[in-house]
Amino acid sequence: MNKEMLLSLVDRVIKVDRGGPESRYGKLLAAEEDHFILLTEDDGIIYYNTHHIKSLTVNAKNEVKLDFDIPRGLEYVKAENFRGVVEKLRYRWVKINRGGPETLEGVMDVVNDDFITIVSNEEIVNLSMFHVRNISYGVKVEKANKGKGNNQEKGKENNKQTNAKKESE
Repeated sequence: MNKEMLLSLVDRVIKVDRGGPESRYGKLLAAEEDHFILLTEDDGIIYYNTHHIKSLTVNAKNEVKLDFDIPRGLEYVKAENFRGVVEKLRYRWVKINRGGPETLEGVMDVVNDDFITIVSNEEIVNLSMFHVRNISYGVKVEKANKGKGNNQEKGKENNKQTNAKKESE
């Protein structure tokens, strides 16, 4: 994936990979030379190493809409390269390689050009930097509460009416 093509997709909803455990829909927030940043409904912000991406899909006719509101001033880690992103996530709870048997979750400790170290439960896992396909940390967005507020307000109003009726009897 080259940076020019990725930059043309910024602020659009895309699908990363065609299927399988690593496939995700989300809004492309930013693109750099060797990575891009995707905001997803379920996983929050995910940083993808473009070296491992097989395909990106945009529905040109009917653009997919996200079922969540993007908070104003949403902040995320920015770096010139993927290794820089990984370095800035040091000492945070991260999830690496989102799907399949290679998913890893824990606190990232050591970061260098060859490997990263994750402390996960009672294990210390050394993972080759080359095999980090994507990484995320605790930032997630709330789903849009369309209609819920109205129903809650209606429920409160109905309760008030019921209580007032009981008191008058």
